Order: sequence, then structure tokens, then C-alpha cells
Amino acid sequence: MTKGIFLTGTGTDMGKTYAAGLITKKLRDAGFTPAYYKAAMSGNAKGPDGSLIPGDAAHVKKVSGIRQPLQEMCPYVYEKAYSPHLAARLEGGPVDPAVVLEGFRALLGRCDFITAEGSGGILCPIRFDQEHRLYLEDIIRMLGLPTLMVADAGLGTINSVVLTAEYMRHRELPVRGIIFNNWIPGDVMQEDNLYMCQHLTGIPVIACIKAGDTDLNIDVDALTALYEPISQGGLR
Repeated sequence: MTKGIFLTGTGTDMGKTYAAGLITKKLRDAGFTPAYYKAAMSGNAKGPDGSLIPGDAAHVKKVSGIRQPLQEMCPYVYEKAYSPHLAARLEGGPVDPAVVLEGFRALLGRCDFITAEGSGGILCPIRFDQEHRLYLEDIIRMLGLPTLMVADAGLGTINSVVLTAEYMRHRELPVRGIIFNNWIPGDVMQEDNLYMCQHLTGIPVIACIKAGDTDLNIDVDALTALYEPISQGGLR
């Protein structure tokens, strides 16, 4: 049975895609067949033919070496580097939950693990119009996945990690672990940030990513244990 997990962040540009690439690479190097999925991507460049290239998906594919086609990784791709709800308002093509779910379901049974990634932070609006008011947490619930939180290791992270964790706890969204990005080994402030975030949230820091890392510093068995089996009947 395919297993999955969802990466969210304490905000935008926290390194979710970088972490997703290293996670996917770790799984592939261990002999598994991993896949990547993101409901909506903003801030993408156009290719020579004028079509938008899903940059986050392309990064994960390049880093991990997986063969999954880009078009299977993300159903909604926008050019403007805005929240998906605003990018869609300006460019057209608002996110349809049924399309997101269909793309996710298509991966089940074809891979061992799916690493899904969110847009921005947990409160990011994915669609906001007269037909739908869809937020990132709705995508997580729809896919029925536990989460990992990606946070910057530097100044200010205690506040953002604890607020995100408390919001997700209040909304009954399980967080399996925290990944610190831009980690500097031996930095006294970052070491304290790690301790305080674990102490205040009760959530373990499962990995720390340094600038330029090409491997995720976590045992593959510990990594796979974070994923949860995906049931077709559990998707909604």
C-alpha cells in the first residue's frame, strides 16, 4: 500500500521544496519508488514553448532522480509568485479540489511513498471566490495525510514554530516532526532554538538541513516510519 506524508512550513521560503527533494532522494537511494505531489505552485517561469514549468516539481525531480513526469506532480501551475488564490484570480484556472484529489489518487499503487508539499504556511489560501474557500489545511484533510513542519533554524523560529504547531493541534492536524533548514552546527542560538521548539511543542526535530546538503541526515527506517498508509476510502 502506498504511504504518504505532507510537508508544510512556518511560512513561505522555509525550504519545503529543498526538504522534499532530499526526502525523495533518500527514499529512492534506499530502493523505494517515491513520488512527489503539490496541489498548486506559484512563481513559475515559462519554457521555450510558452508553457509554465513547475519549478518546485522540476527541482525535486532533478535532485532525487525520480522518473515521475512533471505533469503528474502538480495540477495547478501559476506564473505570479503570489498565494495560489490571488495568482488564479489574475491568471485564471482556480484550484478545483476534485482535480487535486484525482491527481493524487492516480499515484496510489504506482509508488511506495508520496511526499506532498503545501503552498506557503498552514494558513495559505488556495482558492477564495464565490464557489470555493479553500485553505492549505483543507488540502491536508482531503488527502488524509500526517504532516512534517519545515522551519528556518535561525532567529524568530521559536515563535513561528510554536504558533504553527498550536494552530495545527487546535485544528487536529497531526504533526509527526520538524525539519530545520539553514542549520549551522555548533551555533548556540540555533541549538537553543531546536531545544526550545521541541520543549514547547512536544514535537521532535527529526532532521537538520545545512546549506548545500545533498543528503538528509536521518535513518531511512526512521524516515519511512513517519509515513502513513493511504486508503482510497479515506480520501475526501
